Amino acid sequence: MDFDFQDYLEEQLQDPEFAKRYSELEPARHIAQQVIMLRQKEGITQAELAKRVGTQQSAISRLENASSVPSLSFVQRVAQALGADIHVILEPQAT
Repeated sequence: MDFDFQDYLEEQLQDPEFAKRYSELEPARHIAQQVIMLRQKEGITQAELAKRVGTQQSAISRLENASSVPSLSFVQRVAQALGADIHVILEPQAT
């Protein structure tokens, strides 16, 4: 039996509480994807990135796992360590 994550996610999103939390973590998932991509492009480990940022490897792991929305100041430090710029866009919520 194959596990289809997309099917599982769609099923879980039927639960209003899960859907709300999933939506709230969208910015964290987006940041995580970008950090992983840039870190891998640099060819460095989480530990090496953590050293550049001045934090622990576990903090980079949490960022890349998107378990919570990181502070803007932490994202700025990570971006600087990766030689990246940050662009923030605020958009009205869909009604």
